Amino acid sequence: MSVVINSNYAATVASNNLSASNSMLQRSLNRLSSGTRIVNPSDDAGGLAVSMKLSAAAKRQGAEISILGNGVSFLQTQDGALKVAGKVLERMSELGSLASDPSKNPTDIANYDAEFNALKAQLTAITSETFNGVALFGSGSMTFPGGATATIPDLATAVASVTAATTAATGGTAATTAIGTVATHRAQNGAEQSRLNFNAELLSTNKANLEAANSRIIDVDVADESTQLARWNILVQSGTSMLSQANQSASIALKLLQ
Repeated sequence: MSVVINSNYAATVASNNLSASNSMLQRSLNRLSSGTRIVNPSDDAGGLAVSMKLSAAAKRQGAEISILGNGVSFLQTQDGALKVAGKVLERMSELGSLASDPSKNPTDIANYDAEFNALKAQLTAITSETFNGVALFGSGSMTFPGGATATIPDLATAVASVTAATTAATGGTAATTAIGTVATHRAQNGAEQSRLNFNAELLSTNKANLEAANSRIIDVDVADESTQLARWNILVQSGTSMLSQANQSASIALKLLQ
């Protein structure tokens, strides 16, 4: 092999190898410091595209879970109102029976009627209850993610004949009928709560699976990358040493000129 001064092929090769090793070392450092396997789109362009879609889907699932939770809260609030309405109607039905007792004097009947009228006002107030500004009772329904619904029952119609009654005696039977309607509303409410809860459980499972799938694409394997870091670190150190040796090889030509 000829001895030359102007060209140092060994140093050029060593420099190229050192540059490549240093680039990979920096890449490993970036991955480990960020915890992400894909630091730049060029690291895995296809994987990055899939990861973005999986991440967006997981976030949507999380939002839908929150919406379902709000739906359950709505139904729980509605059921609380229905439960109180049922108790009010039970008392009104009881007052109707008491007021029909032939052994009661007019004063007794008037007392029953006074309580009955007070309870009518309470029933009317319950039919106007809201949740975050949304009416608990009226008509129609709300549709939640997955097709689950929350019914908005017509409580006012159910108790209309009760509130229209002028005395406890005339309203007792109507109250008994209204109790059956409220019981049906509570059963429907319970069924809808059950569906919302199961739907939320399904979405939670799907969200976890989406996050796991995304993790396999985007997250760095610390154990494997640590091994690569050690490898590239050694290659950078050895490359630096060899470049130094290659740069000194040209000094051989000076000895020939002495």
